[in-house]
Amino acid sequence: MPLPQPHDLTTLVLRTDFGDDAAWEALCAALDGADTYPCATPVSDPRFAGAGVQTLLAEESAAGEDERICEVFLADATALAGPDHPLLAVDLFTEPGRTFRVPVRWYPSISANLSIANMDFAEYADAADPSGTFRGFGDG
Repeated sequence: MPLPQPHDLTTLVLRTDFGDDAAWEALCAALDGADTYPCATPVSDPRFAGAGVQTLLAEESAAGEDERICEVFLADATALAGPDHPLLAVDLFTEPGRTFRVPVRWYPSISANLSIANMDFAEYADAADPSGTFRGFGDG
């Protein structure tokens, strides 16, 4: 079964941790408040509970060509527990399985640029700090 399709000009934020509904609601509120234009398609589907990168890659490789998406952002236990809600960005297209973390404050810019193919996943992943978290291009 393919991954859910994001709405036009947004990227998919997929919930994989179902241990704290309040944390999920806080993450969704942070996404909504991060930008004036909707940039996320949040999906909370229990069939993705505990899904990791390899599971998502398998789901996506089984999808039809016009059902595939290029990247997904996971709301996993780390994203839901952290105050900055560091989503796990996963490349599903160019370098399948490549990841980096992105705090919600940076998510709208990344989502917009990926959605319109202004920048690609690798540009953000390459700019991640040593912990694997994108914190902007040189502005800390």
